[in-house]
Amino acid sequence: MIMIYHNPRCSKSREALALLQQHNAQITVVEYLKTPPTAAELTAILMKLNISARELLRSKEEEYRSLQLHNLALTEQQLINAMVEHPKLIERPIVVKGDRAAIGRPLSNISALL
Repeated sequence: MIMIYHNPRCSKSREALALLQQHNAQITVVEYLKTPPTAAELTAILMKLNISARELLRSKEEEYRSLQLHNLALTEQQLINAMVEHPKLIERPIVVKGDRAAIGRPLSNISALL
């Protein structure tokens, strides 16, 4: 089973979903703007991605500036909580398979999971 955290308005996210569908993968699509991950789910995703919360943030979003997320004094948990409350801040798409995950930027990152 493969899970994709998907934003249908994002071209990279649509491309990632199409790639998964081409491989006839069993896919669970989570439209994370409608159904944001919990802090625990996001923490688990970060562990599977092997990156920090800061690396998953979309720094060009207005919320990034207004919440002053550039502040390096913010903790991992504070950044995770910001993404849970403002899922638009989460980089997309994220594909999760078992204990591994990949961000679909570039799209070739997902190939390692197939």
